[in-house]
Amino acid sequence: MQGSARPAIFGAAALSLLCACGDERPPLAPPGETEALAGADAARGRNLVAGQGCVACHTIPGMRGPLSSVGPPLDNLGRRAYLGGSLPNTPANLVRWLLDPPSVNPGTAMPKAGLTPAEAADIAAFLLGRP
Repeated sequence: MQGSARPAIFGAAALSLLCACGDERPPLAPPGETEALAGADAARGRNLVAGQGCVACHTIPGMRGPLSSVGPPLDNLGRRAYLGGSLPNTPANLVRWLLDPPSVNPGTAMPKAGLTPAEAADIAAFLLGRP
């Protein structure tokens, strides 16, 4: 192989890798999986998110609140690979995270909110159903 062909091959390989990083992946926890949250109600979850003041730290599309960047925005949550930096993103793990974030990641700024398991499931159903 000639020296000038190598950069072209490496360039084509790099371009292929970049194309594979597109946003065409399906959500990791698609909205349909919220059925795994037995008895959860997304409407109750929305009310809980508003009542708990989650918008003080998180931007949540469709919810009024300050423009905040303490925590990550909560849109497209189902497309994220991890919660809290290390917990695989599944509906059950989202409930676990919501119940006690510091037990999952001791360095998190997110406090334990004193939610019941049913309330955490409602919030998870709401967040996973968001585009």
